[in-house]
Amino acid sequence: MRGDILAIIRETARRHWGLGLALLLALGGKLALLGAQAFPFNADEAVVALMARHILQGERPLFFYGQAYMGSLDAFLTAALFALFGPQVWVVRALEALLFAGTITVWYFFCAEAFDSLTVARIAVLLLAIPPVMVTLYTTVSIGGYGEALLLGSLSMLLALQIRRGKTHPARWLILGFTVGIGFWSFPLSLVLSFPALLAAIWNKPSEQKSQPMKYFWTHMGILFLGLIAGISPWIAGWIQLGASAFRELGGSAIAGAIQGGPGTVLLLRLLDLGVFGVTALFGLRPSWEIRWLAPVVLPFALAIDLTAIVYAARNLRLRDAAQPARWMMAGSIAILILVYLFTPFGNDPSGRYFLPLALVLAAFCAELIARAAARFGRAAYLLLPVLMLFQGAGTVESALRMPPGITTQFDPVAQLDQRDLPQVIAFLRAHGETRGYTNYWVSFPLAFQSGEELIFTARLPYHQDLRYTPRDDRYPPYDILVEGSNRVAVITTKNPALDSLLEAAFAAHGILFQIEQIGDFRVYYNLSAPLRPEQLFQLPFMD
Repeated sequence: MRGDILAIIRETARRHWGLGLALLLALGGKLALLGAQAFPFNADEAVVALMARHILQGERPLFFYGQAYMGSLDAFLTAALFALFGPQVWVVRALEALLFAGTITVWYFFCAEAFDSLTVARIAVLLLAIPPVMVTLYTTVSIGGYGEALLLGSLSMLLALQIRRGKTHPARWLILGFTVGIGFWSFPLSLVLSFPALLAAIWNKPSEQKSQPMKYFWTHMGILFLGLIAGISPWIAGWIQLGASAFRELGGSAIAGAIQGGPGTVLLLRLLDLGVFGVTALFGLRPSWEIRWLAPVVLPFALAIDLTAIVYAARNLRLRDAAQPARWMMAGSIAILILVYLFTPFGNDPSGRYFLPLALVLAAFCAELIARAAARFGRAAYLLLPVLMLFQGAGTVESALRMPPGITTQFDPVAQLDQRDLPQVIAFLRAHGETRGYTNYWVSFPLAFQSGEELIFTARLPYHQDLRYTPRDDRYPPYDILVEGSNRVAVITTKNPALDSLLEAAFAAHGILFQIEQIGDFRVYYNLSAPLRPEQLFQLPFMD
């Protein structure tokens, strides 16, 4: 019996060595980057961590704090790990690494089944193991559900492909529906992958079923619907709780004003952004937070391979082979992403992060191109794989070495804070008894989490240089209660001389004495002679 088990393990290792190597490279790479502190701990990630902490204390949030379209699945999973290992930043990143390892595993089996080729599957996951820097970023830090979107979306595609191949057991339909539904609640970005998968599964011809094809079809549709309702039920509960905002935010209402102009102007600007921001980040030509070419020596070769792979995949859509359903699902993902980007406010985002699901598609297309080229022209074609891996890895390393800002989620330079100084800020505030006050979004939540919620500074100040402010930044009302109930407050600003001037003028106008301490990017106004309140704030323009 033991010999049989060992034989199975050896055979599995022999067949799937590419997957094992990809997982080692992916997890090893993330561990090295985390060890080098290449990823600043930003406010969005801190909100997830705080939500997880509050879940362990009994709270049950349905959505990311302060919004109504990104579910709290990531926070619940983080809470489970916090229960085991404690509320630490590394635990948040460990979850994201595990989610991406799951995505790599699922995509490996999807590609193997789609193209009937372990070679294509191996190449695809090796490209994902050392991916473009944008993929590395959003599969390492947590900002609310990108890891789940990739994993659940890719799982939907694998299940749909299996159904297309005749594996129509009711359990598979149930799991497909649940996966699509819970992915929608966790982060609707998952629909870029799961919606084409859902269509592909439903489009399965009834004539391909056993006897009584229509009976089986409608039975499967009923099971699919039950799974979908079960998965989407947290979002339904949130819709009941929050009302119409749950629908508005699905359409990107929170960032609707990021691009100004008439419909034609907005569409043209988004079309420009599609190429300038989205595609360049997807291909790894630039970091997602700035316009700067990465690894320029290798860039032309990598770009040529990517573009050739896309053209090759487009031509292959006409083929009526076993891979046709998978190719059309992946083409559908591209079409959905482009439509959403061009015709909804999500296209206003310059980071390119919404192209993340297409990184899986691009890896599959490049893998097929390389495998077919090697079969036709010889093994030398496999050298295209290390060229792409070298380009993508070099871009990531180059970005990690530029600290600050490091590998960051912040496109706006004013939000790119050197968080390495935050422990010193925490020590200073504790030493001077300053535990309550006001700051901006990018300081408030990292400060709260890193201090164990001892230091509560609500996000009531702007961070933009033009002093624009949105109340949406102030995401957690219980913090307001704590600060308003304190008879002593301090103020923290960052990279904002205009705000500093207005604050100091307001202090003078109200006869408030104060002291200043500059710690890196953080400017602390402390030891105020009288507490400062937003309603006093001094009548600043951004409080109107």
